[in-house]
Amino acid sequence: MGGKQLGFSDYELTTAKKQTKRGKFLSEMEVVVPWQALIDLIEPYYPKTSKKGGRPPYPLATMLRIHLLQQWYSLSDPSMEEALIEVPTMRRFAGIELIPDRIPDETTILTFRHLLEKHDLGEQIFSTVKAHLSARGMTMRQGTIVDATLIAAPSSTKNEEGKRGPEMHQTKKGNQWYFGMKVHAGVDKDSGLIHSVVVTAANVHDLTPAGELLHGDEEVVYGYAGYQGIAKRSEMAGNAAEFRVAMRPGKRRALPDTPEGRLQDLIETAKAHIRSKVEHPFRVIKQQFGFQKTRLRGLAKNRCKTNVLAALANLFLARRQLLGIA
Repeated sequence: MGGKQLGFSDYELTTAKKQTKRGKFLSEMEVVVPWQALIDLIEPYYPKTSKKGGRPPYPLATMLRIHLLQQWYSLSDPSMEEALIEVPTMRRFAGIELIPDRIPDETTILTFRHLLEKHDLGEQIFSTVKAHLSARGMTMRQGTIVDATLIAAPSSTKNEEGKRGPEMHQTKKGNQWYFGMKVHAGVDKDSGLIHSVVVTAANVHDLTPAGELLHGDEEVVYGYAGYQGIAKRSEMAGNAAEFRVAMRPGKRRALPDTPEGRLQDLIETAKAHIRSKVEHPFRVIKQQFGFQKTRLRGLAKNRCKTNVLAALANLFLARRQLLGIA
């Protein structure tokens, strides 16, 4: 058995020509994320020096990249630290040389997240990405689809307070009870991109924050049957949009088998076809990025995370157009 055995780094170099699924995804995100705009946004709040006179803070660009990796791969703070140690692709994306004591630990990763939460930077990241897309011709003005999706929260009371998550509530959907929160979104009917996000406890009715999901320039608003009555709400006074809300399922099933009934059913099918676009960003956030259950306690932290995820979902959905522009 002559010859030298390959170590991990040697193996990585010999196989570098074959791009993995993760490598392809990260190389696309490298191009489509507006890095400089996001760095400029966060920089005024990011510490320039260490509080205790120790090592200087990690570069902001590195911490931002780590935070986005966390969102894309649904990693806790300890898991993110481990991934940086174990996964060369992630390390390279974050711009980290493999020096064990210079890989940000879980506390540093947590501190960066708290910085974003404290200064409401999640919402500003979402707005910055929307402006970035708009500047590249991806405007979201003609029509809005409104919808909401449930995100579960741990119902366990095995924690310091001995209580379930603060501000989280349970709600019934079909015959099943859910405990957690609700993400309400306004989605552009043409591009399928998210233009507004509201986070509430799970028991808040979908109609309650519906007004906040509209930007005001819509010509038409689509919603599923739970949004029946949206046009009559006081906050919609003066809104000139046409509201195309789905008929309640029972009423639709009872449509007569007449020319008028069949036409009405076709109209409902057309509405549903347009409304289905709202499922694309929700699928990206919940399936692609794994945000089906939150680890964070309280709505403020989850609001920040959800806004960042909505921004990343928009970039992911628009990536082919953005890569074409780049």
